[in-house]
Amino acid sequence: MIISLIGYMGSGKTHISKILSEKINFELIDLDKEISRRNKLTIPEIFEKKGEIYFRKLEREILEEVLAAQQNIILSLGGGTPVYYNNMEIINHNSKTIFLRTSVATLSERLSKQKEKRPLIANISDENLPEFIAKHLFERNEFYSKAQHHVTTDNREPEDIVNEIIEKLYL
Repeated sequence: MIISLIGYMGSGKTHISKILSEKINFELIDLDKEISRRNKLTIPEIFEKKGEIYFRKLEREILEEVLAAQQNIILSLGGGTPVYYNNMEIINHNSKTIFLRTSVATLSERLSKQKEKRPLIANISDENLPEFIAKHLFERNEFYSKAQHHVTTDNREPEDIVNEIIEKLYL
C-alpha cells in the first residue's frame, strides 16, 4: 500500500510522514528529497538552473516510478505536485491520499519562520504572507480537495494527526 500525504507547504507533510512511517513501519519517500538526491541539487537550485518546467517533468517521472512500486510506502509530496498534469488523478488511483488541511493563519505562522528555505515565499513580507497563502491555497484547494481523506492539522499534536490517519485507513 502507498499512502500519499498532500497539502500546502507548511501543512506538516514531512513531519507527519516521518512519524507515520515509523509507527506503521512503511518506507518513507519525500518526493522533493528524492528529486534533489537524484539531481545532486536542491529544489531551489533546480528551479534556478533548469527552470520549473524541467522540475515538473522530473517530478512527474519520479512520481510515476514511486507509485508503480509494489511495496509499503509513505509518500510525502511537494505542495505543487497535485496541481500539475493529471498528477492528482494518478496519485488517487495508485495510493491512499490524505490531505493535511491547515488554515491560512497556521500556515502563515509556520512559514514566516521558514522563509529562507522556501523559494516561493522568500521575498514576501510577513505582512503580505497571509494574503499570498490565501490566494495560492484557493488555487490549489481544487486539487487538494480531491484527496480521499482530509485531516485538519490546526492546534493538534502530530501524534493525534497520525492516529487519525491510521484510523481513516483502518490500519
